[in-house]
Amino acid sequence: MQNEHTSQPNNKSDNDSKLKTLEAEVREAIASGTHIQETVHRLTLEAMNAKHIDLESLQRIITAVMDGVHDGATHQLQHAANQTQAAKSQITEAVAGLDSALAGFAEASKLAVQEATGQARKFSETELERTRSDLESLESLFVDTLHRTGTAAQGVISEILLDLSHHAKNTGTTVGSQLQETLAIFAQQIASVGQSQLETGTTLAQKTAEFVSKIAQGVLSGIKDKSK
Repeated sequence: MQNEHTSQPNNKSDNDSKLKTLEAEVREAIASGTHIQETVHRLTLEAMNAKHIDLESLQRIITAVMDGVHDGATHQLQHAANQTQAAKSQITEAVAGLDSALAGFAEASKLAVQEATGQARKFSETELERTRSDLESLESLFVDTLHRTGTAAQGVISEILLDLSHHAKNTGTTVGSQLQETLAIFAQQIASVGQSQLETGTTLAQKTAEFVSKIAQGVLSGIKDKSK
């Protein structure tokens, strides 16, 4: 992981540029007002399609998406009167798209581990433990960012976002539901490390990225859209 950073000095600026693009595309999705949930879901998964992604990377992605949602909804309200209900619908759809994309990432991690287990192979215990720790924080990262965005916002948008964050805390999230399943698989794999399994020859992050890409492309069913 250190080698990636030292050998790619422009990596941070590239990532910043991609995050700005993600934010702008989410803002445009809100402005278009159609297929918001599906669009945010796809854009978020595409942003996760990297050989290495950790909790800090996920936080940047979640923040970029929420900034785009906030700015898009703010613009809509400024340019149209009596659009409160429309804004609520758009923000709710966007947040649901982000939630399902994060669940897709959790599912991709699970599929990567299951594939290795099915081949009697294993990832390193260090990477498994680190990834499990990241995943355990993912739902709270999502809900906290949602709450923080709502706190920083004003007026109707603040009310909508805080409402959504309270609802997520009280009733749970799509990513939280998926994480229960994913973390159970991780626990099984970690318990089996040290037994007669061969190293996979690849990293968990790389395999997860492959499955994220497949989910984004619709090759895998991914997380079912609750609205369907």
